[in-house]
Amino acid sequence: MRISLRTVRAKLTILVAMPVVLICAAMPVVSHALHQDLMTSADDHAEDAERAFQVELDDDFADLALTLRIMASHPETARALESADTGKAMEVASVFSQLYPEMDILLATGDGRVLASAGLRRAPANLNDLPELRDLPRTGEMHAVLPRGCTRPGEPESVARAIVTAVGPGHVLVCQPLNYAYLENSSRKLGLELALLLSPSSNEPVVTTEHYPSGVIPPASSKDKTSVVEHGSKVWAVQRFEPQIKQGSRGARPHVVAAVDVTNISEGVHKNVYLLLAIIGAVALISISVGARIAGAMSRSLKQVIGAFKKLEKQEYVRVPESRSRDELAWLATGFNHMVEGLKERDHLRTTFGKYMTESVLQHLLSGKIQLGGESLRVTILFSDIRSFTSISERMEAHALVGLLNEYFTEMVSMVMKHDGVVDKYIGDAIMAVFGAPVPTPRDAENAVRAAVAMRAALTRLNERLTARGMPELRTGIGIHTGEVVAGNIGSEQRMEYTVIGDAVNLASRLESNTKELDAPILISHSTYELTKDIVRTRPVREITVKGREQPVMTYEVLGLAEDADKQGSGTPLASS
Repeated sequence: MRISLRTVRAKLTILVAMPVVLICAAMPVVSHALHQDLMTSADDHAEDAERAFQVELDDDFADLALTLRIMASHPETARALESADTGKAMEVASVFSQLYPEMDILLATGDGRVLASAGLRRAPANLNDLPELRDLPRTGEMHAVLPRGCTRPGEPESVARAIVTAVGPGHVLVCQPLNYAYLENSSRKLGLELALLLSPSSNEPVVTTEHYPSGVIPPASSKDKTSVVEHGSKVWAVQRFEPQIKQGSRGARPHVVAAVDVTNISEGVHKNVYLLLAIIGAVALISISVGARIAGAMSRSLKQVIGAFKKLEKQEYVRVPESRSRDELAWLATGFNHMVEGLKERDHLRTTFGKYMTESVLQHLLSGKIQLGGESLRVTILFSDIRSFTSISERMEAHALVGLLNEYFTEMVSMVMKHDGVVDKYIGDAIMAVFGAPVPTPRDAENAVRAAVAMRAALTRLNERLTARGMPELRTGIGIHTGEVVAGNIGSEQRMEYTVIGDAVNLASRLESNTKELDAPILISHSTYELTKDIVRTRPVREITVKGREQPVMTYEVLGLAEDADKQGSGTPLASS
C-alpha cells in the first residue's frame, strides 16, 4: 500500500509522527542502555563488596598476627614451652582463649607434639599431622590456610587461616576459622551475603551466610566478573573473587562469592522503562493529534496562497485572508499581500515610465533597490527645443497649446525610444534624452544621431498635418554631445528621479542653443562626430566657446545618414525646420 504524500498536510503529519516512530524503534536501545546502567551499578556494588571484605579480612589477619606476637612474647608462654608442662601450657592457652574467643590456640613442643589447645573440639596430636604445617620453623613465623582448620585430620572441611611461630624450644599456633559465624559477622558489617569455596576449582561452597541465594555460584572462569541473577523475588549482583592472602602462605587458595541485593536498583530501572513507554505513548498520541490539526490549518492557509498565486499568473491581483496565528503563515499571507500591492505599483510604474523609456532600460531600473547616489557613465545626451515657442504660445488658447505640445512630444519621444533612448525630462517645450544610461552600449552615439535624424523627419510630417489644420509650423534645434556624466537616482528618499548630471549635459544644451545662430538643425560635438563619422554625413561648422571650458568645442552639422546618401545619390541636407 502506497501512502500519498502530495499534500502539505500529509507531509507534516508524517513529519510529526516520524520522531515518535523513531523513538519507539529506539526503545530496545534505551532498554539495553538502562540494562547496562543496571550492570554498571551492580558491578560497582560488587567491587565495593570485594574491597570491603578484603579490608575486613586484612584487619582480622592483623589482629591474628598481633595475638600471636603477644602470646609469643609473654613469659608464661615461654616457661610452659620450656618445661613442656601440659598443665602450664593449658593455663596459658585458656587465658588467651578468654581474651580472644574467636581464635583457636595451640601450644606444641619443638617436634610438633601438641601440649594444649583452646577453642577446638578435637585438636591434632601433632602439628606435623597437618600437611600444611609440616617442617615447622625453628625461628620466625609460618603462614598457612588450612582447608580443615586446626582440627585433626579427617574432620569436616572448615577453612582457617593460621600463623605458627617458634617460641624457645616449642611453637605457638593461632588459627582464625573462616566459618559460618565469621561470615555472618562480616555480612552484618558489610551489608552483603557471602559464600566460601575451598579452592579455585570448587563450585560447592564450604559455608555460606544465612540469606545467601542458594545455588548461585558463578564458575571459576567468571572470576572478578559481575553477573546479575534473579533468585526468587530478589535480584542479586554476584561476583566471585580470590581474597589476597599473605604472600608465601602455604595451603589452600579459597575463593569467596559476594552477593549484593540490587532489587531496588533493578525495580528502579524497570520503572523507568515503563514510565518512558507511557510518556512516549502519551506524547505520540498528543503529537499526532496536535500535528494533524496544525497541518490542517497550515494546509488551508497554503491552499489560499496557492490559489492566489494561480490567479496572479493570470494577472489577477487578489489578496489572501491574513491568518490570526501570528506565525510564519501569517507572515506569508502578509508578505504575499504586500507583494501583490508592490506588483500593482510596479505595473503602474511600468505603464507610466514605459511611455518615456525602452523596456530594457525600464527592467534595469526596476531590478534593484532605489538608493541615493550614482555612478560615472559615458553617455550621449540629446537636447531638442522648439524655436520661438513663446510667440507661438501667446497666440494660442491653453487647451490648444497643450494639445499641440502633446502631439509634438508624442512624435519626438517615439523616435527617441525607437532608437533605445531614454527621455530624461521635459524642460518646458524642450526634451532632454539620454542614450547609454543606465545601460551603456557601443552604439549609444550612433543611436542618438539616428534618433535626431528620425525626429527631423517626424517633425516634417507633423508640420504637414499642422499646416493642413491651419496651425503654425514648428521649428526645432537639436544638440548632441558624448561625454562622462554622473547617472543615478538623485534626490531625497521621499522624492527622487533617475537622471544624469555633469559638464557633458551642459555642453549638449549649449549645442542646442547654438543651432539657430549657426543655422544647423542638428549640431553635434567633436566627441560625437568621432564615434559616428562613418555612418553620417556632416559638415564642419566652427568652434564654439562654452562657459566653464578652457578649450573651445568643434561643432558639426548633421546633413543626413550615409546610408541614405548611398540610396539617393548625393542626397540633400536635412530640412531647416
